[in-house]
Amino acid sequence: MNSELDFEKRYRLLREIIETVVLTILMFLVIRFAVQNFNIEGTSMEPTLHNTELILVDKWTYLFHPPTRGDIIVFVAPPQPTQDYIKRIIAVPGDKITVDGTTVTVDGVTLKETYIAPSDQGNPYAGKPISEVVPPNDYFVMGDNRRGSYDSRAWGFVPRKNIIGRAAFVYWPLGEDNNGFLPNASAVFASVHQPGAASGIRNDNGVTMALDGMLVLLTPCLFFVFQQRRLLTRKPKIPATTKHDSKSP
Repeated sequence: MNSELDFEKRYRLLREIIETVVLTILMFLVIRFAVQNFNIEGTSMEPTLHNTELILVDKWTYLFHPPTRGDIIVFVAPPQPTQDYIKRIIAVPGDKITVDGTTVTVDGVTLKETYIAPSDQGNPYAGKPISEVVPPNDYFVMGDNRRGSYDSRAWGFVPRKNIIGRAAFVYWPLGEDNNGFLPNASAVFASVHQPGAASGIRNDNGVTMALDGMLVLLTPCLFFVFQQRRLLTRKPKIPATTKHDSKSP
């Protein structure tokens, strides 16, 4: 009898170890596929993102809907394919984008870009005015630091295939003025014709919580909860022997 109980305990322990290892590997692959960390180099996205910051990039969202205006994206740089750039989407396929000095117009709507600091406003490419329609599967991007960004004003559009994902979360260093989820900028483009669904749900304050990105970041927590629940359900139950066992002393 003891040998049978001993065998059952060993079997249960081995099964739990195997299940834990398999679930850990699967979770690692899911997280690796859905999220990637990047290091910010340079000041082209000031004041939204700072030099040397570490961010999480959500590679999950764009499996369900296309990139939208206002998204900050990481992509393989068209002028330098060995490097990754980070910029903000200003115009999507089918939009007419016009850049005249520091004035940016999308489909006839002049943008009031609240994410640009007045001290960073400018256009080093002012001698190259832009007025054209964004081709299919291409995106027009610019850095928030308009006087110090090498972007679509200089080298053209970003192909959809070059986009790695959407910048979603700043996690290092702590104590900066932009830790946490990046604010949504959809309000800047609210008057522009909307080609598709927005990438989040905006509340009364105009702040969008990107639910798809949040789910990706919460995946490790869900894994932990699942593991704890699984272990609790496997705890042996103590059978009641008398009617009095369930009563308080």
